Amino acid sequence: MAPEDKYSALSPASILKTLYRLEDRVVERFPERGLASVVRDLGRVAKVHVQRVGDVARPHLLLRILVALVLVLGLTVTGIGVAQKVEMLTGPDGGQLSFEGIEALANILILMGAAIWFLLNLEARIKRAQALTALHELRSMAHVIDMHQLTKDPPSLLGSGRTASSPERDLTPSDLMRYLDYCTEMLSLIGKLAALYMQGLRDEVIIHTVNEIEGLTTNLASKIWQKIMIIRSEIDLPSAKT
Repeated sequence: MAPEDKYSALSPASILKTLYRLEDRVVERFPERGLASVVRDLGRVAKVHVQRVGDVARPHLLLRILVALVLVLGLTVTGIGVAQKVEMLTGPDGGQLSFEGIEALANILILMGAAIWFLLNLEARIKRAQALTALHELRSMAHVIDMHQLTKDPPSLLGSGRTASSPERDLTPSDLMRYLDYCTEMLSLIGKLAALYMQGLRDEVIIHTVNEIEGLTTNLASKIWQKIMIIRSEIDLPSAKT
């Protein structure tokens, strides 16, 4: 990447660097928590996705060569067929065969046009399928992260007391804010990983899917930040009264 383009596009290396730093922070602060396992999985998945983005964006040269050969062969066969039909139409019996000949000629041209359209879009369809599979995995990871913060409620939401089925809540308000903040960072990085596919592929379906994932991660992070703000207000209340 040229120096002048350094800040004009997402850098996969920078995303991985940020994610690995986040992984160290989570593991150092919450080594026994499930969130540590999730961020490790996210780091592993992110490395695979960065490589996959490069593979998807790279031209499929072998496929293009095969498509070109098929097109040349198909056009040659079609040209021969069209020439034969034209010869029949302009021959001695052309008047008797005009309707059948024109219909057959039209069918040949329609089928060839459809075949050309399919072959020319084959590479894009393959890349789209690969990208959609990868984006589905990122969407699933966003929901996994959301599951890990569901029971991490602010003290004001705990109610009047515990029940036998209440989850363990042994985090201090400060640690709870850290935990929730880590979740929002992981969600943001998932959105950036998804955006790499949109950056490498100019496909409307991919762009729409990436926008959906970014909207999902933003909404989930917003809900988490509401919890963080409640915790901060509770921490500040005692000091405000004194």
